[in-house]
Amino acid sequence: MTVAVMWEARAAEGRGDDLLAWVREQRLPREPLRRETFRAPQDRVLVITWWEAPYDAELPDLPEPAGELVTRPVHRWRFESVGADQARSSRRML
Repeated sequence: MTVAVMWEARAAEGRGDDLLAWVREQRLPREPLRRETFRAPQDRVLVITWWEAPYDAELPDLPEPAGELVTRPVHRWRFESVGADQARSSRRML
């Protein structure tokens, strides 16, 4: 089973680049199948890691950043894959 672990934080005012740099420096005790980092308005940073593991497995996660770097505690979610969809073209043949 593939499990995706999502980690999302909102940087303190003007600290978005600092939070992004901090996240990129963080190493996990073991490597996931995949790790991807995103940014969004309001200085939010999202990291998704993919693991081959049971849903309730003990998995490494990124820590909480220092309090002055974020506006609130980190949000974390875990999802179980139900299959990958192939990208589809939006064009239709007439």
